[in-house]
Amino acid sequence: MFEKVLVVCVGNICRSPTGAALLRQLLPNKQIASAGIAAEKSGLVGHTADSVAMATAQQHGIDLSHHKAQQLTVGLCQQYDLLLVMEKGHLEAVTRIAPHARGKTMLFGEWIGKQDIPDPYQQSQEAFDHAYALIERAAHAWSKKL
Repeated sequence: MFEKVLVVCVGNICRSPTGAALLRQLLPNKQIASAGIAAEKSGLVGHTADSVAMATAQQHGIDLSHHKAQQLTVGLCQQYDLLLVMEKGHLEAVTRIAPHARGKTMLFGEWIGKQDIPDPYQQSQEAFDHAYALIERAAHAWSKKL
């Protein structure tokens, strides 16, 4: 049913690449990618994952070294069966970009208490560790649903 999943955050350099990489590891038969609702506005399109996000993921055996940030577009929203966003506010942002995608957009933290996953960007290692732990729990929960 959901063969193509797009994980979405703001800049596409911390949370969504991590979430997508974890889902790819857990669901190798699915097509999983990531994008950012403000990657273009933030000047991050084409950038690698954040260095702290990469190091945090690497500690857990997840490789983000090949990631390149991309902007969420109407076209991307059309290509994917399910869009998973990191925060409730991202639901509205996705709807502004692609109104038709609202019905297939859910929280990445849906199955861990509809929890937002806070943005660790430019924060402490503890913030990255906390975000990673939530992303990992949520990815495992999604892997059981998909």
